[in-house]
Amino acid sequence: MAEERRDKHNYYLDIAEMVLERGTCLRRKYGAIIVKNDQIISTGYAGAPRGRKNCSDLGWCRREKLNVPRGERYELCRSVHAEANAIISAARENMIGATLYLVGKECETGEYVKNGSCCSMCKRMVINAGIDTVVVRDDSKKFRIINVNDWIYNDDSLDDTLGY
Repeated sequence: MAEERRDKHNYYLDIAEMVLERGTCLRRKYGAIIVKNDQIISTGYAGAPRGRKNCSDLGWCRREKLNVPRGERYELCRSVHAEANAIISAARENMIGATLYLVGKECETGEYVKNGSCCSMCKRMVINAGIDTVVVRDDSKKFRIINVNDWIYNDDSLDDTLGY
């Protein structure tokens, strides 16, 4: 009997999960890919800007040392987020109407990040890039599909919500 074919969303999430293996964050590893018309436009993972030392090289994380909660004080982070790196690597014309696939894993446990999503800064970049949809992995088969218009019309920056 033939094995069931992997659905397309999980296929792209599997690729994003492989991309996260390049990540250098000591708290969470994220991988992102941008796809349009079944073509991968770009990939990105969380890591320090080119030429700077990564947290994995330094052996410490400033946000961890300061006990900064998830979703807060990203200006203290050395890393460029996976979504931002994928967006930086693509032309805007190729991202208009595209889908961003995002996978995050906890470094300590290897488990998928619970209720993972783009941070407030990355949400703004996704909106401005013209990306229509974000698909976030919850486990090896389950995922959530987010319509980016929801981030525009339900602007969480107006209600003092911190974190995610």
